[in-house]
Amino acid sequence: MALGRLGVVVVLAAGLFDGAVGCGALAKDSALPTSGLPVPRYVSLKSDHVNVRAGPTKDNDVAWVYTRSGLPVEITAEYENWRRVRDSEGSEGWVYHSLLSGRRTAVVTMKNKDDLAPIFESADSTSAVTARLQAGVVAQVKRCGNGWCKVLGTGFEGWIQQQRLWGVYADEQVN
Repeated sequence: MALGRLGVVVVLAAGLFDGAVGCGALAKDSALPTSGLPVPRYVSLKSDHVNVRAGPTKDNDVAWVYTRSGLPVEITAEYENWRRVRDSEGSEGWVYHSLLSGRRTAVVTMKNKDDLAPIFESADSTSAVTARLQAGVVAQVKRCGNGWCKVLGTGFEGWIQQQRLWGVYADEQVN
């Protein structure tokens, strides 16, 4: 088994997603999302062991397992108690709703993966830099507004430009 940089264990071949296409139509054709919440939306993984399935039932094969609690994912569809999620690398599959949390997190993204993202003391690029984060670091999102997000994680807390995060939409207000 291979461990990806986001803590994903690959357990089955990618060909299993052929079955997910038909299931996506079921969710997409629903008049309203099952939860009544907006779709798409960002959430995070509740556990450090989350099975991702090829379709929205336990009868579908486990395509892979997420092994990183707090990882942000985007809900792209709902079907009963199942949520189709997409991660920051674009992989999609179905997860049971109780394995997801409304707690907001985000992954630091950079155009060049070797660049470091500055964390500022305040929501101002002229304020002091308190930390520099590598691409792939997961941070808890406390709030966002005016193109900036307050984030925290192990060993850092401060403000980052919103465009540097996957897990919040452009110009999204998070309180």
